[in-house]
Amino acid sequence: MNIFLRKRKENTFLAVFLQRVQKGFFHPKVWRQANLKGAVCSEQGFTFLELMVVVVILGLLATYIAPRFMGRTDDAKAVKARVDIAGLETALKLYKLDNGVYPTTEQGLRALVEKPSTGEPLPNWKEKGYLEKGKIPTDPWNREYIYLCPGLHGDYDVMSYGADGVVGGEGKDHDINSWELE
Repeated sequence: MNIFLRKRKENTFLAVFLQRVQKGFFHPKVWRQANLKGAVCSEQGFTFLELMVVVVILGLLATYIAPRFMGRTDDAKAVKARVDIAGLETALKLYKLDNGVYPTTEQGLRALVEKPSTGEPLPNWKEKGYLEKGKIPTDPWNREYIYLCPGLHGDYDVMSYGADGVVGGEGKDHDINSWELE
């Protein structure tokens, strides 16, 4: 910052701003000795006018930017559920490549992290399991994903019932199903 200040000695707003950042933003004398001759005052702090300009600019930015981020948590949770289901589908396909069959409904998704003790013997089951972290993810609403094999819509079905945890629904309560993923 000092290099910039040496090159530009005139009292531009940016130069004064950088000087004040170096010396401390707010000084008590500014409120007692406000210099209202333009935007520049002594090097003791910011003028009231400068503070008001900054507040107005921040208010305008908040007005335009805040609505874009508000209410997006439901969309983010739905996207996370889709990503989780896609990851579970990949793990299920690897399981089938190694073992020739998908886990049964009874074995469930647990078969992706622990070798099943029921059903056919699985000599090719991968020792560390088929999920990276060694645990089955829960859906964004902290419920287990539902797994059916054989599925109603394919070899298997993986689904989350959305925010309400009940079959069906619209908006944030919409079900996320493996057969509907692209």
